[in-house]
Amino acid sequence: MVRAAPAFWPRLLPAIQHDTDDYISPAVTREGVKFRFGPAYTLLLTATLTRTPTRADQVTFDRALFAVEAHWPFSQQGVLTAVAYGLPYLRRLPADIVDALVPNLLLDPARKAFEEATAQPTDVTRGGRVVKKTFQLPVVIESNDVLFTLRGDSLADVVAAGDFLLGAKPLPRTSARSGLGSLLTPTSSRLITNIAGLPRLLATAADTSYYERIHPESRMWMGFSDHQADSNAPAARTTFAGSTGVRLTSAAPTDYFALASVLHLSHVILDLDQYYLPDPGRPDDSEAAYLKRVQYMFRAADPPATGNVDQFTDGGGPTHLPNEFRGTGDAAAGARGLGVPDGTPRLGHVASLQRASRSPDGLPLHIRVDGAGFDAIDVPGGGRLPKLHFSMYVPTADTFASMRRAGAGLDLVRKYGVLERDNGIERFLTATRRQNFLSPPRAHRAFPLLELT
Repeated sequence: MVRAAPAFWPRLLPAIQHDTDDYISPAVTREGVKFRFGPAYTLLLTATLTRTPTRADQVTFDRALFAVEAHWPFSQQGVLTAVAYGLPYLRRLPADIVDALVPNLLLDPARKAFEEATAQPTDVTRGGRVVKKTFQLPVVIESNDVLFTLRGDSLADVVAAGDFLLGAKPLPRTSARSGLGSLLTPTSSRLITNIAGLPRLLATAADTSYYERIHPESRMWMGFSDHQADSNAPAARTTFAGSTGVRLTSAAPTDYFALASVLHLSHVILDLDQYYLPDPGRPDDSEAAYLKRVQYMFRAADPPATGNVDQFTDGGGPTHLPNEFRGTGDAAAGARGLGVPDGTPRLGHVASLQRASRSPDGLPLHIRVDGAGFDAIDVPGGGRLPKLHFSMYVPTADTFASMRRAGAGLDLVRKYGVLERDNGIERFLTATRRQNFLSPPRAHRAFPLLELT
């Protein structure tokens, strides 16, 4: 059953909520590599519900979302809005309806395509064996009902849209309110910035010990620009129904959730002192040199760049590098030391991840909506620290879990005796929060399934 769009829907928008390719800036070429950088700001707002919504609440929510799209263009120059729902929301609804309409995995029919996130192999857990050098913080599996993703080039507009949807303020220059204030309780606000050079400026202003080692043009804290144009999938490939030969669930093209996706959200603290600075117990800077960092981030075997003579100042080498797929055996070659500049068994994050992030024909299975953050969320003792605010659309929850296991690389570590310090970027990341959300198609984005109860 598909609800008809209200008469005040401003115009036809994509059926897949995160299908925004036609609404963001085109790809640009930097140092021979094409990037699709997208909006300057992404605001991730999580919330819980004070009660189970009613059908009247569904209509109110519909109207609020359409009001945002009538007030701002659905574009990078306006506000791009998407809504997703956690398992706590689905558990408020009749189990038989949820079970009937959320598809199953084709390769494991006893499992649903949408499952809750779990702690991953290199996450710190209570009583677990994983030890991080600086941030020994156990990961928490969150229990939010709703996640708003708001994107645009104007921070003021993105924040105003969020305030309106949460019921905190009216739409700018109007008296219109969303009517959702008594229903939604905000639980977190996470701001992603996607601005060239901003991490370097923030690190300089904070007088960090490593600010001169961040590339002055990088949009990411770890010095390498993200969002290469060929590293994200078309939106349809990330849905339950799938596309282009990629179909992972039992969803039929006309099903209620055919054009739904799983959205994984995590909060990651970055240990940049360890990443950029030498280990006090080692005699030189080699572990923090650009050549090592590019191997850790991309691939150890035949890395995409070797850097400048000065391996440290202004990043030590280029920030714009290709996210190239060289087959699922690329990571194992690095783990064996084959093609590694110094012959040391070593893993690269991208090469490890690509063992599970690509279809059999080498096509990406995900869309990343993530980037640099700088805030005090989960920081011991308070104060702001560099973050990776990570969200990713995938066709199933199992897809993300498989990618994270592959990215952790522990199977290759054990098989080839790779040292912990040579296992990609894992030791620099501490995930403190994780949760999976179901991102419904646009037709069902306002409290899905309520009309069937």
